[in-house]
Amino acid sequence: MKTVALDKPVPDFELSATGDKQIRLSDLRGKTVVLYFYPKDNTPGCTLEGQDFRDQHAKLKRRNAVVLGISRDSLKSHEKFKCEQEFPFDLLSDPDERLCALFGVMKMKNMYGKQVRGIERSTFLIDAEGVLRREWRGVKVEGHVDEVLEAIKALDEG
Repeated sequence: MKTVALDKPVPDFELSATGDKQIRLSDLRGKTVVLYFYPKDNTPGCTLEGQDFRDQHAKLKRRNAVVLGISRDSLKSHEKFKCEQEFPFDLLSDPDERLCALFGVMKMKNMYGKQVRGIERSTFLIDAEGVLRREWRGVKVEGHVDEVLEAIKALDEG
């Protein structure tokens, strides 16, 4: 399967999301889309990252941006995580790793001395025409959402 590339259109996709929704990329045309891939619901880094997107959500929304969090967790797990953290955005479930493969985020990682296959924390910025404009791989949570906001501003002004 081909993976996404900068400055190229992102292939349309559809995934199940919280709130009993189906999210299709083509339905989001006209908006900037922030896709953030994270390893697992209710883990410290993933919770902090989600909280940062939550806390900056009003600024992102003012910039006509839609935030979507994606992991391999079940919708049931996502619903609980979203509710507990009061996320104002949807979480998408990718248990068969179709979207993870498209964006090339599955990596071998060290966890407690063992090699495990998992999602590398990554964020992708898709413009209003569906073109991939920025990507951040191996994301460090602190300050990341501010970087995303700056990139959206630059996109708007460019």
